Amino acid sequence: ILGEHLRICPQGYTCCTSEMEENFANKSRSEFEAMMKEAGRSVQATLTAQHRSFDSYFQDLLNKSEKALYDAFPSMYGELYTQNAKVFKDLYGELRRYYRSSNINLEEALNEFWTRLLERLFKLLNPQYHITDEYLDCMVKHAEQHKPFGEVPRDLKVKATRAFIAARSYAQGFLVGSDVVRKVSQVSLSHECTRAIMKLMYCPHCRGMSSVKPCNNYCLNVVKGCLANQADLSTEWKYLMDSLIGVADRIDGPYNVDTVIGTIHMRIAEAISNLQENKDSITSKVFQGCGNPKISTKGSSSEDKRRRGKVTLEAKSSAQALEMLVLDAKGNLTALKTYWITLPSSLCSKKVMASSASDDKCWNGMTKGSYLPEVMGDGLANQINNPEVEVDITKPDMTIRQQIMQLKIMTNRLGNANIGNDVDFQDTSDDMSGSGSGDSCPDDVCGKRLSKSPSTRQPETHAIPKQSGHGVNGASSRSLPSASLLLLLSVAVIAAQHLWR
Repeated sequence: ILGEHLRICPQGYTCCTSEMEENFANKSRSEFEAMMKEAGRSVQATLTAQHRSFDSYFQDLLNKSEKALYDAFPSMYGELYTQNAKVFKDLYGELRRYYRSSNINLEEALNEFWTRLLERLFKLLNPQYHITDEYLDCMVKHAEQHKPFGEVPRDLKVKATRAFIAARSYAQGFLVGSDVVRKVSQVSLSHECTRAIMKLMYCPHCRGMSSVKPCNNYCLNVVKGCLANQADLSTEWKYLMDSLIGVADRIDGPYNVDTVIGTIHMRIAEAISNLQENKDSITSKVFQGCGNPKISTKGSSSEDKRRRGKVTLEAKSSAQALEMLVLDAKGNLTALKTYWITLPSSLCSKKVMASSASDDKCWNGMTKGSYLPEVMGDGLANQINNPEVEVDITKPDMTIRQQIMQLKIMTNRLGNANIGNDVDFQDTSDDMSGSGSGDSCPDDVCGKRLSKSPSTRQPETHAIPKQSGHGVNGASSRSLPSASLLLLLSVAVIAAQHLWR
């Protein structure tokens, strides 16, 4: 029949009614959006699998270290451990909370652990004295000078903070990347794009050419026009992949998590041994600085007579597993670098099944023949002369612009982690679920912050949106009032004054 009624396809002779054309348009739209989501799910699956593998490995390291401490310390230290078990449990709880992106200061948490442990052990090692809280405050002030635990606290703080910063940024990077792909893959097609996709995929059917494939360059122009905003993700996406690879090298290199996290219990045992061996010297120095405490009426305990010989703790290395994890991750991240700019070619060749570039008997949008227009570049700015899709280059998609910003924020955080600097997420959610065995603790325990030896450096803070479906929370959007909000309030006040007059 004559095709004067067609609104999208060429108006020559056709076998499509208006209703058929409309059905084909809806069908092509849903099919193309499904292609986008399917391609995105593949990338999401890769990133989520990498996160799951590393998260499981890291949590296992922490769990094994904690279990080794619980298994060995009772026989090694007796009451020195049993009366202070909560101090150790709280430390591992804080480490897990930090890894899961709680807004806590890791250096401060470690400082608090050593301070609490010193207070408890000093009293247990000197049971013949009545030691008050005020006296302990004085002792803590001199602790840095006397180094009761040797160099262990300082050394562990440096190494553990770097390892934890790198580990949690690395794990979060995979989730942010996956979430960006998920959100971008759900962006709906514009009206102009729907028409172009219909013309590409189903107009040949209306001309009785259902077996004729679209010309490859024609398909590329259509898809590049439709995915112009998505292609603008490419630069920041590549930066994110490179940053993840950089942190992966640190995790398996200078900040080796296997060496640091897997031996925390051993470093604590070393610190306690240092305190026991130098007990008399340290006690004498404390008495000189804080005075002699009163003799206790309860009498001395026999605890100090326990053996003080060093017990060798073993740490089973999983360095090979870490090396394989990092190698696998780097391979996948490298392959994903060009995802957004190769997506049009991938969709055309694998999904739309376009013909080869040299085919002169392909569907060119009007008939069977060759396709002459040049292929447009990538990104929104390059679509100004796209012959197939009308693209308004002055109106970028805001959802995609927001995701570009999320990529920038995460890349900045990874860059800081790469040099050992912390950038905390503002975590205002109570949802602290996630893998691992870390139990939450009451606010009156976990929420306390030590004022005796505050951290010298507060972490930078960036807002990261909550990652849905992963059990790891990003940042909340809650912050100080923005400039635009303050301006809006000022306008409201002025308007109210005008109405009053």
